[in-house]
Formats: sequence, C-alpha cells, structure tokens
Amino acid sequence: MIPAEVLKKIKQLEIKTKQLVAATMSGEYHSVFKGQGVSFSEVREYKYGDDVRMIDWKVTARTRKPHIKLFEEERELTVILVVDLSHSGEFSSLDQTKLQIAAELSAVLGFSAASNQDQVGLVLFTEDVERYIPPKKGREHILRILRDIFYFKPKQSGTNISKALEFVNRIMKKKAIVFLISDFLDHNYEPTLRVAARKHDLVPIVVQDPKEMVLPKMGRVWLEDTETKRRVLVNTSDPTFRSQYEQVMFSRNMELERLFKLVKLQPIVLDISKPIHEPLVQYFKLRSSRY
Repeated sequence: MIPAEVLKKIKQLEIKTKQLVAATMSGEYHSVFKGQGVSFSEVREYKYGDDVRMIDWKVTARTRKPHIKLFEEERELTVILVVDLSHSGEFSSLDQTKLQIAAELSAVLGFSAASNQDQVGLVLFTEDVERYIPPKKGREHILRILRDIFYFKPKQSGTNISKALEFVNRIMKKKAIVFLISDFLDHNYEPTLRVAARKHDLVPIVVQDPKEMVLPKMGRVWLEDTETKRRVLVNTSDPTFRSQYEQVMFSRNMELERLFKLVKLQPIVLDISKPIHEPLVQYFKLRSSRY
C-alpha cells in the first residue's frame, strides 16, 4: 500500500507539471523530438508545383493522369527515463532533494511525451538496475512511473551508470530518446556512454545542488558520503580546505563537460535552487537551432 502522503505528492506534481507542459513545454518537445522516419500515406493527383520526384508512375500509367505519393512523419516515439536512485540523490541544502527534482523533471518529460502520444518507459538504477517499466502510453502509465520514482526503495546505495546504459542498449532494439537523469558521481562509464549515444538519442541531465560546489562556513563538521557511509571531520571555515574542495569540484565539472563534448552530447544542467523548466526550454531552443 502506497502511503497517502506519497499519493498526495504525486497528485500535486501532476497538477503542477501538466500546467507547465501545457504552457511552455509541449510545443518545444514536439519541435525537437521528431519521429524516426516517414511512411507512405496516400496517392493524389499531381498539382502544379508538386515535386516531380514524388510521381507514382504506376498509378499515372493506369489512370493516364499524373499522380504523386504523399508521405507523413512517423510521429510516435519511445522515451526512456533512466533515473539515478543512488543515495547521493538524497542530498539537499534546500527544501527538495536531488531525487525529488529528478522526479519532477521526469513528470515534465513524461507528460510532454504523453501529450504527443509517445510511449514512456522507466529504468531505475543504483549499482544495479533496480526496476524496469516497459514503455507504454497514457496518463495512468506516467503516474505509475512517478509512484515508482517516489516510493521504490532501492537495495543498493552506489552508482553504476555503465550498467544502466548497458541494460537500455540491450532491451531497446530500436532507437529511443533516452533521458539519463543523475548527479553523475561515477567513474569509467565513457565507453558505454559512447555506445548509447550512437544507438539512441541520448540526453544527459545533470542534477546539482549549489552547496555541493561551495561549502557554507560552519566550522568543524562531519561530512558523510551517502553512498559509502564514509565519514570525515573537516573544518569548513579553513581557507585552505575550502580552496582545495572547490578545486576538486571545479575539476570534476570540467571533466564531465569534457566527456560530454568528447562523446558529442549536449547535457542539460539543473541547479535545484532554480526552476527546472528554464534549462529545459533553453536546451530545446538550442537544439532546434542546430537541427
């Protein structure tokens, strides 16, 4: 039985994100993510200005009047939400954790896809793939996905992006739009990232808390790695420690940026202290201009 507070949270999220999708996201989503090709629609009589390359010579010969073939875009897409449930997602310096932001983001993307009659699937992962929901259409299916993101209790605590992408590459035989939602606190996943980027339309979404970049001055505190449970006592007011910490985080972000450029991926970076729709809309507009 799912707790009432979880169901209430999902209902509130549905109302909030559907309003956002209706107001700003649906058109952006549709313009960026197109179908996987075209299919034959019908034949009609040739009109002045039509492309002569589209003439159907068999029908033209039979009717003794020029006819052309018409095609339409295969609109239906498959969207896979690959969501990181590792314990680092529980970190937050604000009202919402990184995982809660990931759930809100999944709702926006899911309802955008549903409004375009696309199928949506879900992969939840930590060190292993913890849950898979096959792609389907419809509002009830999106709500089931959100329930799992909020309520599912993972068995593991760490992060293995390679395993998640290998799973997606194995089960998805056709090209899909894959949103990889994570804080990317992992290593050695570049080869799998390359394979997934070649096979699918892969969109990395990096969820960050601003306090992870710059520590607040709080004197001596215990810091705990939520994935390994390792604890260390540090002096957050010490200028040397603060400088070293900020350099490590800066280097990590630069390495992540370098990796995405190397694999030719355009990431979406979400700062959980800001509205999530702004970087999404900005990404869609940038992508539209490129393609």
